[in-house]
Order: sequence, then C-alpha cells, then structure tokens
Amino acid sequence: MRVSPETRYARSGEVSIAYQVTGAGSFDLVYVPAVSQHVELNWENPPVARFLERLGSLGRLIVFDKRGTGMSDRVVGSPALEERMDDIRAVMDAVGSERAVLFGNGDGGQLCVLFAATYPERTRALVLWHTPPRFSRSAELPFLRSRGEQEQLYDEWARRWGEPGFIEAMFRQGNPNASDEEVSGYARVARLSVSPGAVAQFSRMHLDVDVSEVLPAVRVPTLIVHRPDATTVDARVAAHIASRIPNARLAELPGRNAAPTLGDQEPLFSELESFLSLVPEAEAAESLEAERVLATVLFTDIVGATAIAAELGDQRWRELLTAHHDRIRRELARGHGREVDTAGDGFFATFDGPARAIRCACAVSDAVRELGVDIRAGLHTGECELVHGKVGGLAVHIGARVAGKAEPGEVLVSSTVKDLVAGSGIEFDDRGTHELKGVPGEWHLYAIARPIRLTGPPSRP
Repeated sequence: MRVSPETRYARSGEVSIAYQVTGAGSFDLVYVPAVSQHVELNWENPPVARFLERLGSLGRLIVFDKRGTGMSDRVVGSPALEERMDDIRAVMDAVGSERAVLFGNGDGGQLCVLFAATYPERTRALVLWHTPPRFSRSAELPFLRSRGEQEQLYDEWARRWGEPGFIEAMFRQGNPNASDEEVSGYARVARLSVSPGAVAQFSRMHLDVDVSEVLPAVRVPTLIVHRPDATTVDARVAAHIASRIPNARLAELPGRNAAPTLGDQEPLFSELESFLSLVPEAEAAESLEAERVLATVLFTDIVGATAIAAELGDQRWRELLTAHHDRIRRELARGHGREVDTAGDGFFATFDGPARAIRCACAVSDAVRELGVDIRAGLHTGECELVHGKVGGLAVHIGARVAGKAEPGEVLVSSTVKDLVAGSGIEFDDRGTHELKGVPGEWHLYAIARPIRLTGPPSRP
C-alpha cells in the first residue's frame, strides 16, 4: 500500500492551505488540478497516485488543495482569482521554493497563467492541460457554450452533486475509457473533497472569469498539452491559447479521456521531459524577460484641483496636499500597493492584483473625501515594463486614460480588470465603450458599484 506524504499547512492570508511535497530533482514542480482534489485521498486512487509518482520522478513535486476544497479551509464568500493565485505563492514560500514549473489543469491552469504573468521571476516554466481562458462564449471563442448554457450546467452541478451516481455519470462523460473501478475511485474523492455548497460557490466564481488578456503577458517557456479527441473539451481552445502566449509549444496527444491521470501516460511524459529539458536552469533565470510583469496600475487626481488651490491660497493648498498624500500613502500601505510617482495632486501606483487595487482605490476615495475633496481613480491590468525602478508600457498609458474618463468620486476600471475579479463579489456599473486618446480601439469601462468590502488578503511582502 502506498504511504501518503506528510500533509502540512501554509497560511495564505487568513486561510490555511493543505499541501504535500514528494519526489526529488533539480527543480520544483507545482501541480494544480481542475476543480478539486484531496491531497491524502489522492494516494488511495491508483491512477492519480501513479500520475503523481511519475511527476515526482521529474522533480520535487508540490501539490495542494485549493481553498474551499479537500483539507484546506472552507471560505466565506467568493475569493478573487488573484486571492486563489496567492495560494500557490504561499505554498511555495512554505516549502522554500524560489522558482517552480507550474502544471495547471482546467481552472487550475487559469491560476497558473495569472501567476506566471505576475511573478515571472518565480516561474521556471508553465504547462497547461485542457485550460480554457474562459468557460463561456466570446467573440474570440465562439465555439464555447453560451453564458446561459454554462450557467445551467453549473446549476445542475450544484443541485445534483449529492445525488447517487451523478458524479460518476459526469466523470464518465468526460472520460469514456475509464473503467468502473476508476470512475468509482474518482467519484469518491470528489464527494469527500467538495460539498454541494462548495461546488455552487466554485461555479459562481468561474462563470465570468477570463484570463484572455493575460495570455500575451506570459513570458516564460510554455507547453500547451491537449487531447483533441477528448469528448468534453474543444480542441480549438488549445490552439487559441498557443496563439496568444508568445512562443508557446502545442502538443496534441492521443486518447479520449479528459483527465491527464487516465489513459496512456507515455506520450504526456515524453512531451514533458522533452520540453523541460530545454527550459533554462535556475542559474539562467536572468536571461528571461523578468522585467516585464503583469500589474494593475492605479491613477488618481483631485477633481477641480486648480480651482480649489486658487480658493485656498498657497499655504492652505500645501496643507491639503500634505494631508491628501498622507492618506493615500496610508491606504497604499494597507493595500500593499507600490507608489511609483506623484505629480502635484496626482498619484500613480501599482498592485500585483486587481481586486486589491480596487479595494485600495475605494478606500483612498473615502479617505480623501473626509478632507472635503473628491478624486477620480482609474485602473487597468496589463503587461508593464520595469526599467531602473520605473514602470512603463502601454498598460500605464491606458490606466491614465481610464482615470481621465472617471467622474468625481468614481473608481473606473477597464474590462480586463472586471474580467479578472469576476466571481469576487465586487459589482460594477456599465459605463459603455470609449475611445482612449492615443490608444487603439474602443474600450469598455465599468465603475465600481459602492460600497464594497474594503479588506482582502495581503499581497506579496
């Protein structure tokens, strides 16, 4: 009988994340499965145990139960994508992993995409298995289910999760070559890993999540792995992602099972070994484009600043600006934002997650309103260039232009920001499409519907 590795816990904000470490090698590999798993019951399910042992033969394997599933803490409300991404970083920190290969399956791949773009210096390579950038139809992915169809599917999951035979039937649909014993083994782990209520919460979180705009910001070596004949995953998804991530490698494998743990493992591990043999060693990390990262930019300025300064006079205006700056810096410290620049009454800051940036922007707006002034705030998430401590790139220009469109007291965001915080409970008011000076195309903008929860988990130290 296999012996399960020791289970330990890492703190991710206020949540305890269960994890295990097994195997050994010259690099670390973090595996993030689809939906849920149970780090201890994995070893009682023979196909999964064999799969994990094989991954552990490539390098030191790190696995964890996503928040709300398995042995990790249950959570209240719907965490933002970046908060769930933080669980990867928390576990890596707990085991002393500075850089790792990330292997994500399904929605787990979405977390890995966001992590790789946000923390390229900590990502050795990225492997994606059957990972769509979103789960419902869009202009770029017209072959996916409509939002209504996806919502009906998720409603059925939540309603029938506890019914005898439902999980088995769902698993068999996606894995037609699985034996009865394999189906029963997977269904048992699923039932013990996630409750009907947790499935409903999970579904709501993923209904509108979209990492499409993050894909071009992934600058680490990337392997897209797919079984075109799998019955529940459209083969065009893999080709789409491979076309959006710079220099991504696409591998199509034989087989009809959607789960990577089932079917012939040799083609998969042959691709993995070939791909990883070409990835630079840790010593060569500086050659990667680590100076380009995904970030959320925040711009603010005081509404009617010139008129207020004329009314107050120089001395009182300077006093107001000092109080204004102090309050913004206090909220940036609380929200783990980084002040980049100030010019008169304007602030420019960056964050490593859009939900944190939204909460901070709302807190800033409230704090300075106590001084008798309103600010405009604009947010955008995109790839930024870091040069000698300065932050630049098109994303910065877009953020500034979004702020310029905001009404007094309003926090205005791009559609990219909205898509990345989908499912977090943050609500928006549609402000329509706009042209942004000097930026190609039309941009859909949204205002934050107040009030929102102004607290969230900490960012990077």
